[in-house]
Amino acid sequence: MAYFAAVLARTGAGWDVSETELDDVETLADLTDLAREAAEDEDTVLVFIEQEDAWFAVLRIDGEDDPRIFVSDAAAAARSSYGAVLTDELIEQDGEADFDDLDGLVAGLDADDEAEDEDEADGAAAAADDEEPAGGRGGNPVGPIGDSELLTEFGMTAADLLELAGEGAAPGDALGEIAEALGCGEVLEAVR
Repeated sequence: MAYFAAVLARTGAGWDVSETELDDVETLADLTDLAREAAEDEDTVLVFIEQEDAWFAVLRIDGEDDPRIFVSDAAAAARSSYGAVLTDELIEQDGEADFDDLDGLVAGLDADDEAEDEDEADGAAAAADDEEPAGGRGGNPVGPIGDSELLTEFGMTAADLLELAGEGAAPGDALGEIAEALGCGEVLEAVR
């Protein structure tokens, strides 16, 4: 799967933008360390990640503070190794880690439906068993997850960010619009 990742480090003169590799990133701590390496003093660093126009994420690091994360589509991101690093952390932070209960409820409802429809062909029942849970693959919520206000001080409101993550939005275009709001759109395009 093709990824694009860029580090945007806030400096006195604006934003320093550079493309980055995620090959050595296995945990959120790895990604946070990668971002902090680009920081000038305690200034803000953003990491943009996009996967094949399926989802995008923004990670914000301010000095030694905990990272703030926004992911455009948790279910889509959870299908990739880098996205799963972010979505797993967000689900745990939000106290939504108990999706097993939802999976059990969905499985129970599926079992009830199958009992009512015992007259249907075995093949149709097998197909129903293969469906993903209502929350998305692996029980991850479908749609945006995380801190939608992480860019408000830079001119990108929560509503604007959520709109860029909405249905039918193109993640690559979204990152470009975010960069424009930050005042570094042309620089981001140059490293793409």
